[in-house]
Amino acid sequence: MAGIMNIKPGTKMRAALDVPANQEPKFNMMCTFNKALDESAFLVSIPMVDSKAYIPDENQKILFRYGEGENSQVAAGYVDDVVKEGIRRYWKVRRVAENRQFVKRVDVRIKVELPITYMQDTWALNAQGEIDKEKGETADISNNGLAVYMNRWFNVGESCRFTLPRIGTASDGQEAQDVVGVVCWTRELPKGGSYRFVTGIQLRFADIQERGQMQNYVSYVKKRYKL
Repeated sequence: MAGIMNIKPGTKMRAALDVPANQEPKFNMMCTFNKALDESAFLVSIPMVDSKAYIPDENQKILFRYGEGENSQVAAGYVDDVVKEGIRRYWKVRRVAENRQFVKRVDVRIKVELPITYMQDTWALNAQGEIDKEKGETADISNNGLAVYMNRWFNVGESCRFTLPRIGTASDGQEAQDVVGVVCWTRELPKGGSYRFVTGIQLRFADIQERGQMQNYVSYVKKRYKL
């Protein structure tokens, strides 16, 4: 996150639904910046579409463009809540950090919750000469990426190792799968849940064999859970 947004209250912003990296977003909604709440959240007026307040999907990333010409910038985030201040209502937007070059959704992600463990390559060994892995849970999974619920914030571009669980029986199943991925984005979750963040991961494979193992794992998950 790049710190608190330095935008004057009342600044006009154009909003657009996020699109795949090879497409251009349509900034066809207008809103007004109200204020930054902290480094990760800000308030904007609710855009109107066809004379009605636009109702966002909590899983849809929205882009907000402000400034003119070469000085224009784009902030990205998810609408967490609708906040009332006086007689006005605002979107509470949770900002996300993102490296768009990684975000190329070329396959379908399956929504499934699988327990995982994860570690960052730079984590130090403990007294027993081992690395203490942390626990998390998948939000979705695909041949090339994951969305993972976790309790640690990672910056865009950081590399992590994940262990996906064994699925099925010894005679018919998939072994636990170790994969390496790069963080594409991190989003803060509402308070009160089991996890603080959800993080998008683009997987990196050393060779065709590793890629094939992941494809087999995902195919089995889809078959076993009838997804």
